[in-house]
Amino acid sequence: MVILTLNCGSSSVKYQVYDWTNKDVLASGIVERVTLGGSIINHKAPGICEFTEEHECPTHTVAIELILRTITSDKTGVVKTMSEIGAVGHRMVHGAMKFARSVLITDESLAAFKSLISLAPLHNPANIMGVEAAKAVLPNVPHCAIMDTAWHQTMPATSYRYALPTAWYDEHMVRRYGFHGTSFLYTAKRAAVLLGKDPFETNLIIAHIGNGSSINAVKNGCSFDTSMGMTPLEGLVMGTRSGDIDPGIIFHMVKSAGMSLEDVEKSLNKESGVLGVTGRWADRRDIENAAEEGNNSAILAQEMEGYRIKKYIGAYMAALGRVDALVFTAGVGEMGPITRQLATAGLESLGIIIDQDKNAKGKCRNAELDISAPESKVKIFVIPTDEELVMTEDAFALMQGTYDVHTKYTYQFQKPEYVNKQRAAGLEKDLVKKPYLADIIAHPPKK
Repeated sequence: MVILTLNCGSSSVKYQVYDWTNKDVLASGIVERVTLGGSIINHKAPGICEFTEEHECPTHTVAIELILRTITSDKTGVVKTMSEIGAVGHRMVHGAMKFARSVLITDESLAAFKSLISLAPLHNPANIMGVEAAKAVLPNVPHCAIMDTAWHQTMPATSYRYALPTAWYDEHMVRRYGFHGTSFLYTAKRAAVLLGKDPFETNLIIAHIGNGSSINAVKNGCSFDTSMGMTPLEGLVMGTRSGDIDPGIIFHMVKSAGMSLEDVEKSLNKESGVLGVTGRWADRRDIENAAEEGNNSAILAQEMEGYRIKKYIGAYMAALGRVDALVFTAGVGEMGPITRQLATAGLESLGIIIDQDKNAKGKCRNAELDISAPESKVKIFVIPTDEELVMTEDAFALMQGTYDVHTKYTYQFQKPEYVNKQRAAGLEKDLVKKPYLADIIAHPPKK
């Protein structure tokens, strides 16, 4: 049984092909610059090939057709025919209050997603285009929607309601929804394994730090609060998004600078964050290089990002009362020791003590790492996320009729003996170049 997962952005389509029988990733990749001209596919099939090819994709349908040709071709393919694909899992950013769990995509559910476009105008349209394109190419297999927002449906009203007129909530669905749900689900379950605890007796703070960033307070294994709000704009300092601001700034810029609301929306989403602070860079690697050369705006951007994360960590420690582990994940969280150090500096009195040497060495996407100091009361883990695996498992379970919400369903990666074969092979190569990683790999406690 082969499961295909698709993550459609406005100008890209990420994909993964997973062999459910052998529990292994057959291929993964991305088609970039969809609809923009100069489209290109980057395809990786472990042990078979890795290649890049230019191919114009004026629509998402063409991009998905290109993916299917690539994964079935004689040279680059990992399946013989499309008939081997048993289900397709689609990332859907916003499910609002209508979807508290992953669902099979029907005409009715697709119409419901379309009705939510105003809540996620930058994301849901692309997700929907991907669904329609994939259904056109693969009409006879189950298509499943896996929501970023579903994980956060356990939040209490004290976390998800804004202090705004009740009519806004009742009539316009204005509330905190939260995002990065599949990432938080995966890392929460894995953190519980590393702690040797029942996931529903585990309190965590998880920082998903990438171009888009958010932080999640997990109480007794369920989402309790999160930094992103009704949209993915609220919360942490991000690559190009502002995160938390005084709402009055919007009215000030409209009145003082003559900006339209559309101009302000564009600026807050695409011209702010660390890009806005530096004026040049959104990629943290570029900022790190510039900071090392003494660029003051790059240094400030790093410090602002770290400080915002630290404020949320402190707030969530107060909200949870007891914290078993602080988890860093996603691109910057997994590979950014400077961000991790800035986010935890000064938290020693709260029981969070990072080991500076372990943190500096902790750059690996193929292993779960423990970078906490021996005296730290709170464990500090770096856990590479695996959103695609959550999507794959949900799609398979939906197809089989065995799926349920995460409080009633056990994922394969919750088992202490779980091994990601692709990452295990990658770790072997990493250890040849970086043997010191062996000393900071996190292991479940022995029973």
